Amino acid sequence: MVSTHPLQINIDQVLEEGLELHETIGTELLSEVLADEDSEIGFHVTAPSRLDAKLSKVSGGVLVEGKMDLHAGASCKRCLTETRQTFPVEFTLNLIPRNARKFGDDEDGEGEDRGKGERGGSFDLEDADEELFDGKTIDLDPIVREQVLLALPMDVVCKDDCKGLCPMCGQNLNEKQCGCESKFVDPRFAALKDIKLS
Repeated sequence: MVSTHPLQINIDQVLEEGLELHETIGTELLSEVLADEDSEIGFHVTAPSRLDAKLSKVSGGVLVEGKMDLHAGASCKRCLTETRQTFPVEFTLNLIPRNARKFGDDEDGEGEDRGKGERGGSFDLEDADEELFDGKTIDLDPIVREQVLLALPMDVVCKDDCKGLCPMCGQNLNEKQCGCESKFVDPRFAALKDIKLS
């Protein structure tokens, strides 16, 4: 089923053995996320994504482990050619009930058991980022949105050895050489090249 609405999970759905999710995140939702991307690269979605996540109860909270591939396109920063790439999105979050954080875990003794639950021996909660939820419903929508934005690179190239554009005529040097001088001379200093030192 394609998700075009917030992914909300009732805490009662997370049983002791955990809860596995396999959801298709549609291009419409992903396009909304990329519209919030704060850079000049201009990413756009090229295909839906599949979210695979597991939710496990641990130490009074819920551990969320998720991964997905974001299929997006953008212009190469060197040659400006449209390039399509796949960016892996992986995250591990420890969701803490908001009321537990408000009153403090140590008041009811849970603080001492932190990380000693069923999964305490196989995963160190110190390594997981923490977020709060209302204690009844886990909304994965803002989590997915944030993790997708965090996974986007600062720039994109079509290939590691992209030659870019000729600074003189603008020819894409990956396609052919243009014949311009290999060394670009700043026109402000062009007159200096004819000066002969005695």
